[in-house]
Amino acid sequence: MADDGGASYQPLLDLTAGQVRRAVDGWHAVLRTGSVDHRVWSKEPPVLGALYAAELPFDGDFGARAYAARRLWRATNGRAPGPAFHQLSKQRRERLSAAIRALDAHIAGGSYRVIAEALFGKKRIPDRAWKTHDLRNRTIRLVQCGLALMRGGYRKLLRPVRKDE
Repeated sequence: MADDGGASYQPLLDLTAGQVRRAVDGWHAVLRTGSVDHRVWSKEPPVLGALYAAELPFDGDFGARAYAARRLWRATNGRAPGPAFHQLSKQRRERLSAAIRALDAHIAGGSYRVIAEALFGKKRIPDRAWKTHDLRNRTIRLVQCGLALMRGGYRKLLRPVRKDE
C-alpha cells in the first residue's frame, strides 16, 4: 500500500520486471534483500521509489504477518532479518519428500509394492507376508499424506501448528 506521509520510510528499490507479477487479486512481488526473499502483495501496481506501509488485518494470521513485516522492515533498513517464522524439521522435510514421491508413483499407476521398492529398496520388501508388513502400511500412509497435500493440505505447511487447535 503506497503511503505519501512525511515519515522516514525506506523505499522498496529492488523491484525488477521479472520479480513482479499481476494476478486476479492484485500485484505480487518478490523482493530480494541479501539472501532472503520477501513476498509482497499490493492492490495497485508497485512504483519504484514509492514509499510503502504494511496493512495487517487482526485475524488468525496476524502474528505471522507481523513477524514477516518486521523481517522485511529490518532487511530494507540494512539489518539482519532474523530467523524465518516457521521452519520444517529435517525429518518432516524428508517425510514430505517421500510422500510426494509416493503420490507421484501412485498417480502414475504404481502398486504399493512397487512404490515401497522405489522408496525403501527392493531388498527390504519381503516376498511373502507383504500384506502385513510394516513397509506396506508406511507406504500407504505416505500415499495418503501425498493425496492430502495435493488436495490443499500443503497450505498447512505455511504456518506452524497452533497450540489452541
